[in-house]
Amino acid sequence: MQRSLYYVLFVAVLLIYGDVGRIMSQENNVPPPGFVALFNGEDLTGWTALETKDPRELARLDPAARQNLLDAGAVAMKKYWRVEFEPDPADEAIKIAMIVNDGEGPYLTTLKDYTDFELWIDYRTVPLADSGIYLKATPQIQIWDWTEAGGKWNLGADKGSGGLWNNSPGTAGKEPLKRMDRPFGEWNRLHIVQIGQRTSIWLNGELVVDHAVMENYWNRALPLVPAGPIQLQTHGGQICWRNIFLREIGPEEANNWLRDRSGNGFQSLFNGTDFTGWRGPLDNYEIVDGAISCRPQMGGTIYTAEEFDDFQLRLEFNLPPGGNNGLAIRYPGEGDTAYVGMCELQVLDNEHPKYARLDPRQYHGSAYGMLAAHRGYLRPAGEWNYQEVTVVGSRVKVELNGTIILDGDLAKVAEYLDGRPHPGKDRTRGHFGFAGHSDPVKFRNIEIRRLSKDD
Repeated sequence: MQRSLYYVLFVAVLLIYGDVGRIMSQENNVPPPGFVALFNGEDLTGWTALETKDPRELARLDPAARQNLLDAGAVAMKKYWRVEFEPDPADEAIKIAMIVNDGEGPYLTTLKDYTDFELWIDYRTVPLADSGIYLKATPQIQIWDWTEAGGKWNLGADKGSGGLWNNSPGTAGKEPLKRMDRPFGEWNRLHIVQIGQRTSIWLNGELVVDHAVMENYWNRALPLVPAGPIQLQTHGGQICWRNIFLREIGPEEANNWLRDRSGNGFQSLFNGTDFTGWRGPLDNYEIVDGAISCRPQMGGTIYTAEEFDDFQLRLEFNLPPGGNNGLAIRYPGEGDTAYVGMCELQVLDNEHPKYARLDPRQYHGSAYGMLAAHRGYLRPAGEWNYQEVTVVGSRVKVELNGTIILDGDLAKVAEYLDGRPHPGKDRTRGHFGFAGHSDPVKFRNIEIRRLSKDD
């Protein structure tokens, strides 16, 4: 697979230094190559101030109501947020700018929304203060007084800052892997990578959250919104911010990042050159640039010679405009996999006008006719998407571009599309395959890992 130049350099520097906190950092509000400064070192251009609010509610505002909110935010920002300058310890003739808030007022909020990104940010706080960083307008990366005197050890402050504190108890990422806070009066450096819901955080050079799913605080039954602003939260005491640098991550790099963190033990199902290990109507498919593609106006289900029970699958797919295909799960080798297999997981260009009136159980990632997936997380037609599928017993989970869009139990399904039963949904073993529907949908980097009962 081709790797982006940045990605290769990023990994190389990791291997050399072994300290991610020193990589791509910069001083005096000057961004590293490839990054933009969200704080220009002079004023608060590019920001407003907003109360904490569900971003889905914000999205439903009409243009006039949204503008009124932004106008009020601009007034609040001037009241509660300011830019100050202090001498550089190395050269007092140099003045370094920082954003300052005394612990009151709404939260500083970027005017721009972000989807997949890498973010650097330095902060300095004081005893008893409590703060955080909202990602996609959702709380939060926790920043707080970690000392016993701060009075919040009962809430987990003894574990330190940097965790996804609003995740559910016991979930990955809620508590940082180690406490890395520096003493009050010193600057701390956060490094954040978020792709979809998948979030990795380094505090002062140490990994404290490792590729964890950031939960949607507003409604845990829904994933994070696809894109949203960065917000700087503050209450309880003064906090200062500087060196705020962001780099948006493109699809290829995001796919590589997600794949490289999905674990080991996968076996390839496709060698990139021929259909070795595959069965079914192979003449209806072709290999294009190392990817399996359904031939136009042809179709049918091709499938692996091997059968699988519980497994985790990872692959990339590319949809043409209006493209339609499907993943055959525990397919018996003949018949319509949507009904005789455990399920068909839809692969569909959701946003094409011809699909505007489908049943929710027909959109991308859905277990066709049985369980509906969340929409809004596909990349535009023509771009490569990364998807993971986990099947354990009767449960199916689909993660698209770092966001969990389906997680359900087929054994509990009692209502079907058009009232048509799916007799294969209780299958415990079968082949994996692609259910072509006449469109040249492409698949590549197709790998699977068998899961034991302990996984």
